[in-house]
Amino acid sequence: MRPHATTLQEPPTLAVGTEKAETVLTGAQVLIESLVREGVDTLFGYPGGAVLHIYDALYHARDRLTHYLVRHEQGAVHMADGYARATGKVGVALVTSGPGATNAVTGIATAHMDSIPIVVITGQVPTAVLGTDAFQEVDTFGVTRHCSKHNFMVHEADDLPGVLKESFYLARSGRPGPVVVDLPKDLTAKPIRSRYPDESELPSYRPPRPAPLEQVQRAVEQLLSAERPVLYVGGGVVSADATTELIQLAERLGIPVTPTLMGLGGFPSAHNLCLGMLGMHGTYCANMAISEADLIVAVGVRFDDRVTGKLEEFAPEATIVHIDIDPSSIDKIIAVDVPLQGDAKRVLRQLLESLPEPAACQAVRNGRKPWLDRTEQWKREVPLSYEPSDEVILPQFLMEQIYLHTRGEAIVSTDVGQHQMWAAQYHRLNGPRQWLTSGGLGTMGYGLPAGIGAQIGRRDRMVVAIVGDGGFQMTSSELATAVQYEANVKVVIMNNHYLGMVRQWQEFFYENRYSHVRMDATPDFVKLAEAFGAKGLRTSNPKELPGLLSEAFATPGVVVMDIHVARQDNVYPMVPSGASLKEMVLR
Repeated sequence: MRPHATTLQEPPTLAVGTEKAETVLTGAQVLIESLVREGVDTLFGYPGGAVLHIYDALYHARDRLTHYLVRHEQGAVHMADGYARATGKVGVALVTSGPGATNAVTGIATAHMDSIPIVVITGQVPTAVLGTDAFQEVDTFGVTRHCSKHNFMVHEADDLPGVLKESFYLARSGRPGPVVVDLPKDLTAKPIRSRYPDESELPSYRPPRPAPLEQVQRAVEQLLSAERPVLYVGGGVVSADATTELIQLAERLGIPVTPTLMGLGGFPSAHNLCLGMLGMHGTYCANMAISEADLIVAVGVRFDDRVTGKLEEFAPEATIVHIDIDPSSIDKIIAVDVPLQGDAKRVLRQLLESLPEPAACQAVRNGRKPWLDRTEQWKREVPLSYEPSDEVILPQFLMEQIYLHTRGEAIVSTDVGQHQMWAAQYHRLNGPRQWLTSGGLGTMGYGLPAGIGAQIGRRDRMVVAIVGDGGFQMTSSELATAVQYEANVKVVIMNNHYLGMVRQWQEFFYENRYSHVRMDATPDFVKLAEAFGAKGLRTSNPKELPGLLSEAFATPGVVVMDIHVARQDNVYPMVPSGASLKEMVLR
């Protein structure tokens, strides 16, 4: 039976939107009740002195809230992040003050860069000793100010219900992101009489309404008249659950689609209109299509430097329509011709509703046959490819085999590095919320804890955590969390005994001067897995790989696979830093 956290036989209630507030709760009890009111049933955390009142309240709420004990606070936030990405809900993490909060910062920054809705509750020293360098005191409010969507320092106990309501509202609305609540210990023990609000009223914060109709009409005119259009889509499509509308628009008008790393799964990889990922390690077809397009409709993207390459030569002939919920993202990197501020799902629906009758759309599709033929030619001429080997497992072969054995139904989480790019290139995705990766911050160690969080949120799905031997060692202690809570997580370690992506850059740009990138001493990952109570498997033989994957994926619970691959293989295509997308190194 899966262990879970802990309740009063008759739990106290918090009056919500009524005049009845006879039951007086402590700050800690209010926190628990507030989480329940927001629909939270899962949180990840690590206890400490500043949050002991909260953990005592959790003990009395175990039938309503399941707490997952992690092995490091960074792991707690990554798990909340993975949970949010896989479920679409707000993830929640709870950590103590001082080092608990600072350990959580990497996870908070990761979620911030990728616009992931989480609420992180950090304990703080009592208000009476704030600013005295008390034991385990740190300025969490200041530290997290620039790596969160918003943060709060709670100064008065009666402010807590309103702060928590606003935190969840901010995390999930508009452009999603992490919200930090720093809560002094004494406030968690004080009685609170204020009521939990029905709604959040933030006069200075207004998530966008539907896009202006005149702008929508301008965009439609461009969609109908363009000869070489491309839909360039990012993580905003996934977070807005806009896949259905995206497919409809692409199919109705015959527009090829290229996703960013964060947008993978937002459009089915096997769809005939999918060009594959674009950018630094994107496909030849996607990068050529973007470079020669006369219209780019960018949906939920940031025009990241890993995507655009040399800005002056990005899409030089294209009119650009940019759909984004965050007004600060529009015109930030690239000057756009038609800005459409709004939720991706809603704006795509507006575009669909403004299109002409089916016969007119069919005529538009027919007129784009030369463009679609050209993109298909690029796919045929320069596909993603590698030379098979009977002697060594090639990383590309590994990713293809994972896809074949899971039939694309698993949730995939990754660390950061070469394995991440090979997975993005060769592991196709059937739909959204199947792909978890640190895109903006590039956080090594993300893959395993994020995968655990995803599996806890989606017990009906197997999770495959594809990690490198370097990144895995950063958070491998979370294997204990996975085993304790019987998570169906299969860990694939792509073991090349190098910090592979750094080594690749040193090969390309530093004349093979490999400076401190070789992993000369690594654990026996099979024994490590067994020490944690998981199953461990290993191979370096390509003929053994299919059988090993079959065994691993058929085994219940946590399995760690130590897959030894070619040591100095490189990720291609590659656009060198500062080059244009057309200047791809193909092999």
